[in-house]
Order: sequence, then C-alpha cells, then structure tokens
Amino acid sequence: MQKRKLGKSNLEVSALGLGCMGMSFSYGPPKDKQEMISLLHAAVDRGITFFDTAEVYGPFTNEELVGEALAPFRGKVVIATKFGFDLGGTDNRPGAAPVSSRPEHIKRAVEGSLKRLRVDSIDLLYQHRARTSNLQGSSRHRAKSGNSKSQHGQD
Repeated sequence: MQKRKLGKSNLEVSALGLGCMGMSFSYGPPKDKQEMISLLHAAVDRGITFFDTAEVYGPFTNEELVGEALAPFRGKVVIATKFGFDLGGTDNRPGAAPVSSRPEHIKRAVEGSLKRLRVDSIDLLYQHRARTSNLQGSSRHRAKSGNSKSQHGQD
C-alpha cells in the first residue's frame, strides 16, 4: 500500500483511507457491530492505516465503534475525527444540531472523542461545516490581529 504524508505534519497514512460513517449512521440502519469490527480489522490487514469518523455520526456511536475496533492497532493507524455540531440538545437528527465553534464546545467535544476513541490524543481533528466568521481564535482572526503569518479556513 502506498503511503502519503499529510500536509506539513509527520502523519503518514495509507494512500487509501476508510470513511466509517456508513457503518453506524446515514446509509440505512446501523450495521452489525461485530461485522463492522471485522471489516475494520480486515482493512488494517490489507494496509489501510487512515480511518475517518466524527462525533455526529450516530451521534457518538461511530467513534465508539472505531475506538473499540482499532484499539489493538494503536500506533499503527491514524484516526481522524471531527467536531462542530452542538449535540448537547434534544434534537440530534442530521442537520438539526446547530454548529458551534465556541472554545468551551470544542473542549467538550475533544474530551468526549478521546473517551469514545479510547485514545490519549487525537491524530487528526477538524471541524465539520467550519465558517471562519464564527471561529473564535481562528487563524483568520489571528491574521487580522497580526498574530498569524498565514490565513487558513473555509467559509
């Protein structure tokens, strides 16, 4: 399996990754947990080292699945997860939860993801539906304030 380096980081991942959303969210009912764990193990056996999930998938159940399935492969795989939807309300249907970039929300989201993924640190964290006008402390804000050499973000 070919490998790729992500950006300027030292994260090296397989050229093919596996998006895990459909295992427990979106494409019909959640799939059988043991079958999905077997599928994730088979992907690792075939050289896949890059796996993508998010707290909103389920919500939460996809991160739990990925965390459980990939626990035996820590240090050999890279898990990317996403935050950005405020799932603290009562309506967590797709598209119903509001977007939040507030620092306290990000902290809660990361703490939850760490537990569900069964890791001490998240390999790659990014935001669903990022709007830089809403990002407090974002690189765009820092660029305007003179605290950043470059400007990154997505409107």
